[in-house]
Amino acid sequence: MLEALEQLLILQDRDRQLLRVREELAQLEPQRSALRQRLQTAQKTLEDARQRLRQLENERRQLELDVASKQQLIERYSQQQLQTRKNNEYQALSQEISRLRNAIREIEDRELDLMEQAEQVQKEIQAAQQALRETEARVREEETRLQQREQNLRAEGERLQAERTRLAENLDPSLRQRYERLLRTRGGNAVVGIAHGVCGGCHMRLPPQVVVDCRSGQDIVTCTHCGRILYYSREMDMEVVD
Repeated sequence: MLEALEQLLILQDRDRQLLRVREELAQLEPQRSALRQRLQTAQKTLEDARQRLRQLENERRQLELDVASKQQLIERYSQQQLQTRKNNEYQALSQEISRLRNAIREIEDRELDLMEQAEQVQKEIQAAQQALRETEARVREEETRLQQREQNLRAEGERLQAERTRLAENLDPSLRQRYERLLRTRGGNAVVGIAHGVCGGCHMRLPPQVVVDCRSGQDIVTCTHCGRILYYSREMDMEVVD
């Protein structure tokens, strides 16, 4: 195989590895975003539970104020009963006192219900706190792993880029330009092999002479259909059409 062709294959390998490194680096931010979202979800679950508890406590305090207000009315009406001499006024006050006491009993039942709900929400808060602590620990661990992964990838990318630069500089300028153009226009497959007389890039059958020329390894040979640079190795399963 021509030395220039071997260098092209090595260069293409480095370009593919560089592409892989860039793609893996690009995937890190979505992974970090997913970690932040996971943490925010755990935080929101805890905050929602705390908010429900605050609402329950606020409602219970309002009910306590309502009970206190009604008890004051009962005391006032009871004093008025002692002062009135009219039977109809006395009966009216008795009915109002009875209504207020019934209302207080209903409020106290509601208070008990709120206390039970608050107890359940307290348990949810404790569970959410534990879940948040576990999530924070996992997120920190994953962020550390991603940071290390990023450092490794960037170091690998720098090494590959240095190799790539050196390889490209050693190529004939016209051959390098042809390779760069193919790399841009052919989806990263600038140099391809031949199998069964077919181009490994466009999968079109090649003229027999092109296959023979490629196999001889005397010159750079390109596909007559897609323009990709062709190569042949002994390991390839190949047939030459006469």
